[in-house]
Amino acid sequence: MTDRTINNMSPRTPQQYEVIRDEKRNLIMDVALQLFAVNGYHNTTISQISKQAGISKGLMYNYFKSKEELLSEILGRSEAEILSCFDPNRDGYLSEDEFVHFVQMVFQIIREKISFWRLFYQFLLQKDVRESFIMTHIADSVTITDKNSSAFFIKRMLSVLRDFFIRKKERMPSGYDPETDMKMFLYTIEGYGLSIIFNDTNDDEKHSRTIDAIINYYK
Repeated sequence: MTDRTINNMSPRTPQQYEVIRDEKRNLIMDVALQLFAVNGYHNTTISQISKQAGISKGLMYNYFKSKEELLSEILGRSEAEILSCFDPNRDGYLSEDEFVHFVQMVFQIIREKISFWRLFYQFLLQKDVRESFIMTHIADSVTITDKNSSAFFIKRMLSVLRDFFIRKKERMPSGYDPETDMKMFLYTIEGYGLSIIFNDTNDDEKHSRTIDAIINYYK
């Protein structure tokens, strides 16, 4: 028996099993997102997802207890990378440099993974999915107990961002409304993000000018 055969027969470590599990979970989420975006969330079944992913329906439930949990995980995963760019030192204070970094990174992430974000927005723009996202992640009435959840970080992000715009009031003319300014900033981020996602042109110079304009207007 060769050394290679012995190595191949060696039991996997817990870390290796965890890597395999993560790979399967990501595969299932990728397949589910594509089916949700194309067919609609309610029209897609666990059976369809498992078949497309090449995993038995029974095994699917070892990774996700329900389609609702799968939906929640997809939403959470999509937010995680962007949220990681916000207030990176997690001190609850957003400096101007951190604000600039956040704006730049949001659009860099979108451009680098544009195929994913196209599918994600097709999915998120479904009325019931969007309503579920708002009610479970960002509505004022949401009570969050899990401090590791994406919903917790979104609520925290909005709170830190609100403080940033309130501090901005000190150097703005009388009548400045930080709440409205923050909302307009979020609308601008979402609007320009959508224009990147659904526009096939890729003008780097125009993109850079737009990013600079957004930063200079809101910081």
